[in-house]
Formats: sequence, structure tokens, C-alpha cells
Amino acid sequence: MRKNEHYVIGVDYGTDSVRTIIVDAADGEQIGTDVFYYPRWKDGLYCDPPNNQFRQHPLDYIEGLEASIRGALAKSPAGTAAKIKGLAVDTTGSTPCAVDKAGTPLALTPGFEENPNAMFVLWKDHTAVKEAEEINTVAHTWGGEDFTKYVGGIYSSEWFWAKILHVLRSDDAVRRAAFSWVEHCDWIPALLTGKTDPLIMKRSRTAAGHKAMWHSSWDGLPSDEFLATIDPLLTGLRVRLFAETCTGDVAAGALTAEWAKRLGLTTDVMVGVGAFDAHFGGVGAEIEPHMLVKVMGTSTCDMIITDMPAGGEHLVKGICGQVDGSIIPGKLGMEAGQSAFGDIYAWFKKLLMWPVEHLLAGMNKVDDKVKQLLIDEIGDTIIPELSREAAKISIDESSIVAVDWMNGRRTPDANQALKGGITGLNLGSDAPRLFRGLVEATAFGAKKIVDRFVEEGVAINGVIAIGGIAKKSPFVMQVTADVLDMPIKVAASEQACALGSAMAAATVAGLYPAMEDAQRAMGSGFEKVYEPIAENAAKYKAIYAKYSRLCDFIEKEFTF
Repeated sequence: MRKNEHYVIGVDYGTDSVRTIIVDAADGEQIGTDVFYYPRWKDGLYCDPPNNQFRQHPLDYIEGLEASIRGALAKSPAGTAAKIKGLAVDTTGSTPCAVDKAGTPLALTPGFEENPNAMFVLWKDHTAVKEAEEINTVAHTWGGEDFTKYVGGIYSSEWFWAKILHVLRSDDAVRRAAFSWVEHCDWIPALLTGKTDPLIMKRSRTAAGHKAMWHSSWDGLPSDEFLATIDPLLTGLRVRLFAETCTGDVAAGALTAEWAKRLGLTTDVMVGVGAFDAHFGGVGAEIEPHMLVKVMGTSTCDMIITDMPAGGEHLVKGICGQVDGSIIPGKLGMEAGQSAFGDIYAWFKKLLMWPVEHLLAGMNKVDDKVKQLLIDEIGDTIIPELSREAAKISIDESSIVAVDWMNGRRTPDANQALKGGITGLNLGSDAPRLFRGLVEATAFGAKKIVDRFVEEGVAINGVIAIGGIAKKSPFVMQVTADVLDMPIKVAASEQACALGSAMAAATVAGLYPAMEDAQRAMGSGFEKVYEPIAENAAKYKAIYAKYSRLCDFIEKEFTF
């Protein structure tokens, strides 16, 4: 394949925004990009953070898709649109939504425009803790198949069925109007190809296997009998969902004439079946067997692939699932992660910014323009400055040990009811020392995941990091490398998730025979390696033991 001959599009839906990249399929060179921030989400609409409710309006997704693709085309060389052969999408997940018989999200239908329960239930929404507990209880006691066994043995409130059941119980109007439910990563390709009928929509193997308890050994989703045992409200829903799933190298169809016009593309563009951002991020980071890929952002998602075992799968306890083909077709994909990583640093920043924002507001001698400049300047510099000061504090000086469960625990062993904690405070515990303790806590949480995989017989030969923290925070990365006592390679691509989507798009368009071929041709390589410092790694082993004991204490005594 020659340079400048064929282009592909990768669309990456994040928590706050959607980003489009246009890349040369020959070598992965990025030729155009654009980002669109969700306006309704930015305004805090439809969310209730104190009650863990986080919903997103489908219009944010639609507007973002159109604006970011057109924006990326506008920044690309003339004639780019005619050379685009494929498009693939990744999204957060599990992010399901109720739809009608045509596959239209209820929030786009009359009467539901402002109803949060008719919108996409974002991955970080934890309103379904009770429902997740009930699913686990039934799965482990009902006497039939344990449908949680391929998702680590514990079902999470962050996932498909728990969220659906919570909405069905909470909203009679949505329950009556909902014909079926779709994941965000399934709905966007369906919309672009005009195949939104829930009964024929192509569904992502990634979403179905990791979040909806889909498995080929029981012919798809959990049985209707099992679902009805959890709650009669789920009776009959299985047949209105799906049985078959598709890996990321499968085409959902061609771009419709309507969407080709809206996006400025042609109907020759092939659209791939979607996947979750972290899983296509693994593809973009050039994942290979037994390399742990950590997507380090507001939360973390950790991916490993292995060859499919010849003698049957060993079930790994307490992870977010093991699914044939969920990352690379033909390989067993395993997922874990932390419910909060960068979000913990953001929480601490917000805590420190409270007096700045609120006290400045009451100062009459400072004009509004100066107030805003001060707020912006302090907000932009507070985490970098904390990182610089925290890096100066030796490990021996700090007595602070924190637990990183401020948003519950995703893995190992999901429990979203858990809370975080900070111990070892004294009158000398200043902001940099607290920040260092929080960073160490997130690194210890990462080590818990690595330890679980190793304990379960899954070898980890190295770590690859992608995401904003991997790019922007040398302090966090060095602490994490020291705690893990493993080198961490940082992928060179600024947009590994979108690049992974682009690799999938190139495969779907027939430009490469397999996703691994697209990886080899389009990969960006690595820009930096964080080597563990032996002295630090040795010291952290003792603190990690304290962290582990504190985790046990909090889980036993302070689960609410």
C-alpha cells in the first residue's frame, strides 16, 4: 500500500468529549484531528453526582460525531474525503440506553427529551449497586448455571443488566416505552449504516462478553429463566436483545447516503462494529500476548490477551471478564481496572480549589475578570505543582497510606459500595504529602490487579501505558513503575484509542487481512520507558503490605 492512497477514520468517544482522527492506512500517520466537547454534559445536565447518577444525552453523541468528523476533514489535505475507505468507533462502557422498536434512544422521542432514564447510562453511573448485588446473589444460589463465571464471578453495578434493571424499576414510563436496549458502541455504527433495528443490529463481542454475560457456551445471553429469577421485569427481554456478537474486524455495513452527506464522506466508506475505548486502545497500543495495557485516565482499564487455551479456559476470579476475540480476534481478551485513578487527583484538586473559587467570589476589591484569571491559573497549575513538590518527599518521610476506593472498586472483586480512606495523618501532613499518598494509593490499586492475574496463572511480561496520565504525569508514572517493580512503556500515539479504532477500520475496509497486520503497519511505537528504581521498589513492598491490611480493614468494617 502506498502513502496517501487510502485513509481511515477512528472515532473515540470519551467521558467528556469525542475525538476523530484521520490517518494514512499505509503507516498510521495522522493527517487530521478534531475534538468536540459534549455541551449538555459540560453543563452538568442529567447528572446527580452525590447519588452517583451520570447520564448522557444522545444528541451530545450525534452532534459530536458530525462536528468532529467534519472538523478533522477541514484540517486535512484537499481530496481527503474521497480516499477514506473505513470508519470505526470506540466508546465508554458499559453505557446502555433504552430504545424503541426502531432502535431510537427514547430521549430522542416525544415526551422523553429531558428524562435521564431515557438517556445513555454512563459507565461511571453507580445507581445500580443494589441490582448488582441481587444479580450476584441469584447467580451464586439459584441452582443453575453461574452466568457470572466468565466475568470474574462478580457482577458490577457499572454493567449492562444491573443498569437496565435499575432503570426499569425506577421509571414506569421508560419501562413501558422501552422495546430493547443498546450499548453506545453498538448504536453509533447502527446509526451510520441505517441498521438500528435492535433485532438485527450487529452487537459488539467486547460489550456483550465483558458486561452482559454473553458467552457462546450458553448460546448467547443468560437464560430467560435466570433473568426472571432476578426480577420478573426482565422476563422476555432476552429475545428482544441479541444472541450473536461480532468482533472488531467485522463490518456493520456501508455509510448511508444521509450520513455520507452529513459527514462529507462517500457511501463507499465501510463502518466497523464498535468496541469499548480501552479495548481498541489496546489494539492501538500494539498489544501482544501477555503484555498488560493500562489505559490511564479518569479510571483505568487493564487489558491482557493470550492465545486461546487448547484445554479450555481457566476462570480468573474477580476481573471484568475473559472473552474470545474481545480485543484481538482469535485471542482471549481479559479486562480489569480501577473505578477511579485520575478522578482521585481531580477530587483532591477540587477540594483544594474550594476556597479559591468561593472566597474569591465574595471579594469586592477584585474585579470579576481578575477573579476568573486567578481561578483559571491556579486550577491549571495546582496538580503539576503538587507533583513537583510531592516528588521531593522521600518515601521514608511519608506516614500516609490511602485506599483508592473513592468510586468503589472495579477489580479485583467488584464492589462499588466500598469507600476510600486516608490514614497516618499528623500535623505535618501538608497538601504535597497528601497528594503523594493518593498517587501511591492508585499505584497500589494497580498492583492488586497485577497480583491477581499472576496468582491466577496469567503471566505478565511487561506493561504498556496509554492515556492522558501516561503522557502528562512523569511523577505518577514513576511511582507506578516503582510500586509494580516493572518497566512501563508509554505508547507514542497521543490518541491510542482512536488509533486502534482506525486500525479496526482499515481491517474492516479490507486494507489488511487481520487486525495484527494493521497493528504492525500503523503502530506508532513507544516514546518513553519508566524503569523501576530498585531502592524505591523495595521500600514500597512494605508500604504495600500496610495498604493491603488497610484494604481488608475498610472492607470489613466500613462497607456502607
